[in-house]
Amino acid sequence: MTPRSWQRWQDWAVVVIGVLTALTPVVAATSTAAVWTLVVFGVLVAATGLWSLARPGSAASEYVHVALGVLLFISPWVFAYTAFAGAAWTSWVAGVLVVGAGLAALPAATAQHRGLAGQH
Repeated sequence: MTPRSWQRWQDWAVVVIGVLTALTPVVAATSTAAVWTLVVFGVLVAATGLWSLARPGSAASEYVHVALGVLLFISPWVFAYTAFAGAAWTSWVAGVLVVGAGLAALPAATAQHRGLAGQH
């Protein structure tokens, strides 16, 4: 762990978004496909947020956030749950927020990675 681990707000936001996404089926009407999609993507998003927090110099984790956010955004159409407004809107909003957080953290992660690479 580096001294700057567990500090970036973007990564904490991703963890919270992931947890809330995974818990959405508890409070929103969903289909079986929506439940699995929200839980799986929510857990993956939260896990990659923890990865980013633990390894702030890992730019790869920020790219994974962006990819997961895009996949989460398109999932209501891919898995046909646009009729379930709560689940669909959670996917769309969470997807956009995860992409935004990933892109916002990318410059800091890249700079920190370059700084770590110079210490080898």
